[in-house]
Amino acid sequence: MDWLTTRASIKCGHDGKVTNVPRQTWVKADTYPVLVHNDPLHRDIGGCPNIGPTMKPCNRTITVIKGYSGFIRIGGHAVVLDNLDGLTDGTLPGTVHYDCRFPGQTFVSADK
Repeated sequence: MDWLTTRASIKCGHDGKVTNVPRQTWVKADTYPVLVHNDPLHRDIGGCPNIGPTMKPCNRTITVIKGYSGFIRIGGHAVVLDNLDGLTDGTLPGTVHYDCRFPGQTFVSADK
């Protein structure tokens, strides 16, 4: 599984784009900071088209279900892998998933 960087494409189930903000900047892959534990949490989601009278668009990520390396750490924090899966605050909260569509680089990989 590839490591995620700030260049990664992470999107909600409706294709809204998650904003990547790294907690560390000293380790990079293909010149982009590698994402680590907690980086995918509580991030803004822009452009979610899930809008309607009883619909709430995905605005933030709320949890990570899977996607952290069990082996590789940077500054004590697990590296985020391209099997990332989590939940957003979109309608119904806690049921709409977000995931990695492109890791941002394809040079560095690791096992779960």
